[in-house]
Amino acid sequence: MRNWMAQAETDENGSASRLTSAEKKELAELRKKTRQLEMENEILKRAAAYFARENILPK
Repeated sequence: MRNWMAQAETDENGSASRLTSAEKKELAELRKKTRQLEMENEILKRAAAYFARENILPK
């Protein structure tokens, strides 16, 4: 069966081993959001470390 035919069948009937098109789209969106949150978290960690250094070191 061609790939698009197999995907259409999965979308219609569901399958334990294959994701539907909607699930693939959701997964891609969630992965993108995860990357964004990881990047924002890293920025916040660096900012916290910077401000912690600024408050501890004598001027």
